[in-house]
Amino acid sequence: MANRLAKEQSPYLLQHKDNPVDWWPWCEEAFEAAASEDKPVLLSIGYATCHWCHVMERESFEDHEVAALMNRAFINIKVDREERPDIDAVYMPVCQILGMRGGWPLTVIMTPEKRPFFAGTYFPKRSVPGRIGMLDLVPGISERWRTRRTRLVADADLLKAALVAVNAVKTEDNEPGAELLDRAYRTLRSEFDAVHGGFGGAPKFPAPSGLRFLLRYWKRTGRADMLQMVGQTLMAMRQGGIYDHVGWGFHRYATDTAWTVPHFEKMLYDQAILALTYTEAYQATSEALFEKTVRETLCYVLRDMTDPQGGFYSAEDADSEGEEGKYYVWTYEELCEVLHEEQVALLERVCNVRPGGNFRDEATGRFTGANILYRSGADCDEDSLEEVRLALFAHRRTRVPPLKDDKVLTDWNGLMIAAMARAARVFDESSYVHAAERAAAFVEKHLTRDGCYLIHRWRRGSAKVSGFLDDYVYMTWGLLELYETTFKARYLETALSYSRVCRECFRSGSGGYYLTSDDALDVIVRTQPFHDGPLPSANAVMAMNLMRLGRLTSDKALVSEAWSVLRACASRLRSYPVDSAALASALAYALGHASQVVIAGKPEASDTRALLRALGIRYLPDTVTLFRPVTDAGERPPVVSLIPALESYSMIDGAAAAYVCQDFACQSPTTDVAAMLQQVGAASPS
Repeated sequence: MANRLAKEQSPYLLQHKDNPVDWWPWCEEAFEAAASEDKPVLLSIGYATCHWCHVMERESFEDHEVAALMNRAFINIKVDREERPDIDAVYMPVCQILGMRGGWPLTVIMTPEKRPFFAGTYFPKRSVPGRIGMLDLVPGISERWRTRRTRLVADADLLKAALVAVNAVKTEDNEPGAELLDRAYRTLRSEFDAVHGGFGGAPKFPAPSGLRFLLRYWKRTGRADMLQMVGQTLMAMRQGGIYDHVGWGFHRYATDTAWTVPHFEKMLYDQAILALTYTEAYQATSEALFEKTVRETLCYVLRDMTDPQGGFYSAEDADSEGEEGKYYVWTYEELCEVLHEEQVALLERVCNVRPGGNFRDEATGRFTGANILYRSGADCDEDSLEEVRLALFAHRRTRVPPLKDDKVLTDWNGLMIAAMARAARVFDESSYVHAAERAAAFVEKHLTRDGCYLIHRWRRGSAKVSGFLDDYVYMTWGLLELYETTFKARYLETALSYSRVCRECFRSGSGGYYLTSDDALDVIVRTQPFHDGPLPSANAVMAMNLMRLGRLTSDKALVSEAWSVLRACASRLRSYPVDSAALASALAYALGHASQVVIAGKPEASDTRALLRALGIRYLPDTVTLFRPVTDAGERPPVVSLIPALESYSMIDGAAAAYVCQDFACQSPTTDVAAMLQQVGAASPS
């Protein structure tokens, strides 16, 4: 018989609806039941495409012996961390406080008042050296609850105090300066893997926030080693097994230092932020492979991760048929059946295919006999390799595919809108504009209420969970990119509305912003997101958005608010520069010599398009662009109603004109592309 999760929409929760564990969704009724039955609460947090979540489910949550113990001892709550990131943000730090490494599945045991006293991640059914099993853990906690509850409650009080302290903010009186940028650079430099690219050892994550900061700091300082670190890392990732060379797009991370063995799940947010990173790197270097990577990644998203109504799906699983990576790897014998002999030889030479396989399983450390495709660096005829890829792609489509998590999340869609919009203007690709605008319309129709309040999750017609700070700031980011690509004033107007909601509902007394709005009542601590994970922290993006909006609209109050965020974040950036690289990017932007370019011209005229195109293809991280349309009828365009100062901008002698301003002081207008670029170059940091 299905448990209470059968009524949910989350794909992750629905995966557990037939477990013998008597799961509850997160709700006040569950905690009331815990108090009434005098039981602690076991909270299990994961997500639909999490490999070790699947393992723990198969070993324990589907096991009747374990389930019986859990049902007697606890009120058991299951949470999708992608649907409720606020709950995950409260309880994940408990692992770090207790000296453990975090991750998913996250297992937390707490009092009926939501105060945790125990935390861990994956637990097997039976104990093994170094890791207690559920058959021992559950009775042990139950016994302590009965006989040593006073100590557990005291531990819970200490942990809650520690959680409050973790989220405390010490705002600095002075504005943070350029020394913090150099500190962030030096720390990244010290952790850079000069052999394989990237930062740190295995497992190795892409760390796009660090790469994007290095691009900004390279533009600010001209230090060639920064650009070299970015280029080496992006090349290594593109050539490595972390990239899907058959169907395109990026896997979650590499289990080794050389990027060859991936953890196979694919997340929408990785595709978005890496597409943005490769696009910016292309702007800085004109490297053709970076453009190819963006185009392929976005093709994967449009082909496999897009709802018919325009929203973008969340993820694809690492597992298929109960086995991690089965959809993506190849035995030598299978390759010989699908391909011609010379094509197999090509894969051996170029993609490291071996008769005995090259894939070493992460859990066991043993070779499986299967092959992962990754580039060796050998030259080849790319057309011949493309013929091989198409044959493998067609064959792979006959396999049982991984689970697709088809929920649509507002924050991740905002990121993908940003990626699509930026790629559209850099690569002059109209299909990306169309996709970004469809996704923005999807959010407006399905995930917005009362005009400007966002909802976090949509799936199959059901929208649920009030928007978080991430939803507002990532959607604002997407709309800003969409404005500077389409120059439709409504995107800028909506971005301003979302920013206003953030300031009204999420701002803390410190100057930073909470993850949850001020009417959030069902978490014990309101967290403030300052550190980067796979994505840039919401406070960093908020600061960047405010600065961009202030420069676009010439509103100094928004710029001042951005500085308030940076002052609130400065101590975190000083203490944890690698984990705060997005804050460093926002600070670099704030410290840069702000350039605003206004193009006045007829919307479809070739001279207008030439000026806008020249700005769009270049890496100008401190520059914002506005378009003041001029029509024969002379009507007042919407952007002028939004920014009245644009009223006075006009064409020159019938030609489109560029007005370049730096730090609110303007240079002489010009109709010449080269002259405009010279002015922008002079206005940008050297």
